[in-house]
Parts: sequence; C-alpha cells; structure tokens
Amino acid sequence: MNRNIQSVVKALSLLSLLILGVIFLGPALKLLPPEHFLAGKEKILRGILLMALVFSVAHLVNRLAVNQLTQRRKGQRPVPKVLLDILKVFLYALAVLIGLPLLLGQDMTGFLTGSGILLAVLGFAIRNVVADTLSGIAIGIEAPFRMGDWVRIENLAQGRVQEIGWRTTRLVSRDETYVILPNSQISKQRITNFSAPKKEYRDQAEFTLPVTVPVAQVRSLMISALADLSWVVDGTAIEVQVARYTPMGITYRVKYWVPKHNEESRCRNEVIDLIDQNLRENNILLQQPYSPCQEQVETAIVTELQ
Repeated sequence: MNRNIQSVVKALSLLSLLILGVIFLGPALKLLPPEHFLAGKEKILRGILLMALVFSVAHLVNRLAVNQLTQRRKGQRPVPKVLLDILKVFLYALAVLIGLPLLLGQDMTGFLTGSGILLAVLGFAIRNVVADTLSGIAIGIEAPFRMGDWVRIENLAQGRVQEIGWRTTRLVSRDETYVILPNSQISKQRITNFSAPKKEYRDQAEFTLPVTVPVAQVRSLMISALADLSWVVDGTAIEVQVARYTPMGITYRVKYWVPKHNEESRCRNEVIDLIDQNLRENNILLQQPYSPCQEQVETAIVTELQ
C-alpha cells in the first residue's frame, strides 16, 4: 500500500470517528454527573467536533485529489507543485470559513469586515511577494512549461525546470548551476519551451561557400556527410537549403532534428565537423569575408607592379 492510499485511509478513519462523536456527544454528556467539568459544555464541544469534522473533510478531499493528480501516466508530464499547493490552501481556507461560525456559534461577517483594513495594509507591505505568488499561480494554471522541460527565459536564463514554486521557479543550467528566478520576472519575458509539444525539435547551421561551386554539388556533399549520424530522429531527414545567393558567396542552411535540448551543442558540433571534413576532402573552403580594404590593397599592388 503506497503512502497516498495510507493517508486516505487514515483520513477516512478520522472522519468516521468525528461523525460518531458528533452523533453520540449529547447522549454521552447526559450520562456524566452534574459536577463533572464537561457537564453543560455540549455547545462548545459540539462546535470543536464540527470544526474538526470540516477540516477532516477538507483533508480527505485534498488527499483524494492529490492521489488522482499525481498518478503518472505514460506520456503525461507531472502536475506542477504550485497547483497542488493552491488546491490545499483553497480547501483549508474554505474549511476555516465554514468551521469558525460552527465553533463560535455566531456570524463572522463583522469579523471579516473589520479585518479588511488590516489585510489591505499587509497586502501593500508584501506587494512584491503577492506579485510573485500571483505570477506563480498563473504559470501553474497556464502551464507554459512543466518540471523537466528545457526552457529559455528571454534576458534571464536557460535550463531545465527543476521546480515551480509559489514565488520562484528553479532551473538547472547545462553547466549544472542552480538558477532561481522570481515568477513575476518570468511572467514579463518571452518563454521558449524546447520540450513542448515534443522533446525533438529542429536546429540549423549555416555555411557560406564560394559562388564558383555548384549548388547541387554542395547539397550532395553535405547530405552525404551527415548520412551516418547515429542520433537522427526517426522519420526525419536532413535538409539543405540556400539561404542567401550573392556575388560574395552562397549561404547554405543545414536543418536537422535534435533529440533533446541538452544534446544541442553535441549535435551541432558533430554536424559542423562532418560537413567541414567532407568539404575539405573535396577542396572546397568557406568563402572569405569581403572587405573593401582588401580590394584597395589589391588595387594598390597591381598599380605598383605596373
């Protein structure tokens, strides 16, 4: 029996005991002698039992929901911890609102109205914390990323999502460094998720070669150079496109699929190494960058020779 099922069984047992206590409290107190310290306190004891009963129901509902939401199904990502925390806070807050009138035996409207000013002052003092928390709730509900995803937060950081908390989100970078970001800052930036909708994604590398080499020859050499890649995603193919065609050179864009984001650097390096090796074996070098200064120097040399 796993831990979640055990907690549900315990909550059911406690709930059953509290229900029996509420039912048999009156008859049990009548059996006590008048001088007993519990005699005449049925109202207080019943209020305590009812409040405990309400909290027990909230706890049971929370455990059932957590048990259902945390069951990992194939191909399904885990539910963010912040959503589970939101559900827990909501249920216990609701239990407080229902249980206090039962415990005190009076309407709580006046108490709630009087505490409004205090809550407003407190909210202003912790406005940054509130902003981070609300942003964390929004991230948990919208789910632009989940735990285990590789993401890039524009102008902030890039890494694998380790935890999504109330106030902060924690990433682990490729260098195994821990990055902690406030949720309010994340919500203001553009987010790129490399793990959604699937882990595989397409990357590219560019090469600029002389215009003297035919396009068909270059395309054939590049594709043949990458024919034996071991990490090619099934059902995908290497694509070689002409990105720019100018007198200064032809820029080729090689597109390939990366299995996982943490393998992007290795895949890119292997693609560049294999293409570079194949081009050099066929005496094809990258186009040298054009410089007006170089043209002036060559003109001066030719003039001097003449």
